[in-house]
Parts: sequence; C-alpha cells; structure tokens
Amino acid sequence: MTMADIAPDAAPPADPAAALSRAQRKERVGEVISDRMDKTIVVRVERRFRHPRFRKVVTAYSKFYAHDEKNEAKVGDRVRISETRPVSRLKRWRLVEVVERAVESSPLSA
Repeated sequence: MTMADIAPDAAPPADPAAALSRAQRKERVGEVISDRMDKTIVVRVERRFRHPRFRKVVTAYSKFYAHDEKNEAKVGDRVRISETRPVSRLKRWRLVEVVERAVESSPLSA
C-alpha cells in the first residue's frame, strides 16, 4: 500500500509560506486614563474573572501604553488597542479605533 492509495486527492500546498499564516494579534478594549504624552495614551483594561478559591467575581485592571499617531483619543474615551512590535521602552500596543467618545461636560456659566 502506497501513499497514493491512501490519499489520492491530497496534494501538498504549492507555496509553503501561504500555508503558514501569521497569528492573530491580541486586541483589548479599555478606557483612556491619560493622554498627556505626545502620540501616546495610557489605557486601563478591565478583566473580570471568578476567583479560583473563593469563587467571587473579581475585577482586575491592567495599564497599557499605546501609540496614538494622530493624538485622536482623549481621556475617558473607550478605545480598541492591538498588540504590535515594541515602539518604545513601554509601548507595545497601538490604537486601532476610538469605540466611544467621552461625554464632554460644558463649563458652568455664572
């Protein structure tokens, strides 16, 4: 019995590079807590999980520094960030889109 008898239709892919695809990059949605730096935002991402021992739902927060090329995100905005190559010492994420704008409060007039 030969390999041709077992799987006559199976042919190796013509281009091995096409068969291997790049892994999906991680994406997170969080709230901008700082936009004071140029082209950089700090995003707080909330993660909720059940505690392994006490079985209570716990909220954990992580801070990510993300690259914002156009300085479009402001404090309070909900944004989507994506993992990328290191841009600087702390920045390993980039801004993909602003999901929801923060509600702007108008100054009180006297």
